[in-house]
Amino acid sequence: MARKPRIHYPGAVYHVILRGNAGQPIFFDERDRYRLYLILQYIVERFGCRIHGFCFMTNHVHLVVQSGDVPLSRIMQNLTLRFTKWVNYTQSRTGHIFQGRYKALLLDADAYLMELVRYVHLNPVRAGMVASPDDYPWSGHHAYMGKEKLPWLTTDWVLSMYSNDKQKARQRYGTFVAEGIGETRRNEFHDGTCDGRILGDDNFADEAFAKANQRRNHDYRLADIVSAVCRRYGITLEQFKNPGKTRPYSEARAVAALLVRDLPGICLTELGKMVNRDISSLGRSAQRLLEVMTKDAALKTQINELRQELSE
Repeated sequence: MARKPRIHYPGAVYHVILRGNAGQPIFFDERDRYRLYLILQYIVERFGCRIHGFCFMTNHVHLVVQSGDVPLSRIMQNLTLRFTKWVNYTQSRTGHIFQGRYKALLLDADAYLMELVRYVHLNPVRAGMVASPDDYPWSGHHAYMGKEKLPWLTTDWVLSMYSNDKQKARQRYGTFVAEGIGETRRNEFHDGTCDGRILGDDNFADEAFAKANQRRNHDYRLADIVSAVCRRYGITLEQFKNPGKTRPYSEARAVAALLVRDLPGICLTELGKMVNRDISSLGRSAQRLLEVMTKDAALKTQINELRQELSE
């Protein structure tokens, strides 16, 4: 399947993930992390972008980036090139540091920005590295709490969503983050809800494509996907919609969620309304199915056949 083009327009907000090549570390000591700080300062000043949240892990980086007039692709190319040169020089090595193409998920900031910043800053907690984001120095959490100054990190927009009073905003942000401790991986922050590139509902997707002067492919309809899945599993639409985890109904819903998430023109929010489930649970079901597919050749074949059927 051909790569889909990035969706760019001024003011777009993205969840960006950079992973180390073959899962290898990208940071070897504190100097590397401070060097990336300097590179982020440089790209903010040069390209007019904003960083609203970040977290540096051992072998990957999360960034919440808002682009200006310069496309994200150019920004990230500059960042990765500069950091790769630094690491190769300091480690006396050559070759790639990062794994292939970076992940960039365009998001509806009004609906998801607060939760995404919390999710990114809690990454070390989910990984079991620390018990609290207060204990991890390499994220934007300390700056949001007013304990650190990072001139390249913009906190005002997110904090203003809590309160116009900065002290109250920081207190409410801290409470909100604490409430998220214990939250597990949220697949929508990695895979989106629409087209594999967008975290937002159908209306947001339409607006984003229009702003980017891209044509949104509406060749796929939710009704067609659900009908094909129901035929494949020999179940009715009512059985597909019924609550419960009984197979084959639960597996059929997971297959539909996987197809909806990956195919262009439709969003998980549409499927969620149909089956009365939130996008987080649908995303988790799709992710589990992907993991099962690696060991179940018959299931993988079945889903590929469904993709082929829908594309005809």
